[in-house]
Amino acid sequence: NDRRAVHEALGQVQMDHHLQTQIGRLSGGQRRRVFLARALAAEPDVFLLDEPVTGIDATTQELLMDLLEAQASRGKTVVATTHDLACAAGRFQQVLAVNRTVVAYGPSNLVLDAKVLAAAYGGHLLVIDGSTVVLDDAHHHDDANPGERHFHEQERS
Repeated sequence: NDRRAVHEALGQVQMDHHLQTQIGRLSGGQRRRVFLARALAAEPDVFLLDEPVTGIDATTQELLMDLLEAQASRGKTVVATTHDLACAAGRFQQVLAVNRTVVAYGPSNLVLDAKVLAAAYGGHLLVIDGSTVVLDDAHHHDDANPGERHFHEQERS
């Protein structure tokens, strides 16, 4: 039964042709698919996922999100972190926006609300023609100016 579950799960994530491949030889996106297959094979009631679709191509992203939606429709609970606001708005029923504390909780379209975005992303928003745009500046702090403070840094005494 375990072998059958593993083969089925690898097939669901389109990785069954890599059954004999060592995990270290797989690309990052392939590893994400294999890790999801591992979870699917275990048939849990709850999926806790950290950035499940980060760093993978759009086709694979859609595949994984479709699989997770199918699990949710089967009554499973899917909890995932993501910075992909379009994905959160389009694929999740509920969202929790956090910036050191809970900023907002509710229906997924909440992540498109300008006030929620401002509270969640602090000063890293750009407004163009009245529309709010979140800047993707994940590595901006690597070369930050002296004394420059960013929303994700801890308060310093």
